[in-house]
Amino acid sequence: MKRLAQCHCGSLRAKTSGDPLMVSLCHWRDCQRSTGAVAGSGAVFEKAEVTTEGKWKLFERAGADGRKVRFHFCPNCGTSLYWEGDFNPNLRIVAVGAFADPTFPAPLVSVYERSRHDWLQLPDGMARAQRGLVSLAATVDDRPLGERMR
Repeated sequence: MKRLAQCHCGSLRAKTSGDPLMVSLCHWRDCQRSTGAVAGSGAVFEKAEVTTEGKWKLFERAGADGRKVRFHFCPNCGTSLYWEGDFNPNLRIVAVGAFADPTFPAPLVSVYERSRHDWLQLPDGMARAQRGLVSLAATVDDRPLGERMR
């Protein structure tokens, strides 16, 4: 399935093909700050399934485990559209909200729950982790969720 994600002003776009490997909801404080929301939501794709168009600027920071994460954002409107990390150079994560599609697949996992706002209610059956994906014991397609990200 082909989808289009774009920044607020439309000048930076990410076109995806296929379904995401995973959709996650992240409550880590840095994700809250980078999105301005109570949680960040990212759709994980094989990098080969995402093409980008438009100019972008880069913000790099250390991730929760110390490895680098690079955020690509629009220099015009500031939207952080997609990011990549040293955790797996073959993956590209696209901000779910940038698809602006209410039929987009729901998150399978909720990570960094230790920073989750107490009032935020999540669906029953969602896999949850106090830390990141690699700490998650739940499985999808017979592999630990953390393995899907390696």
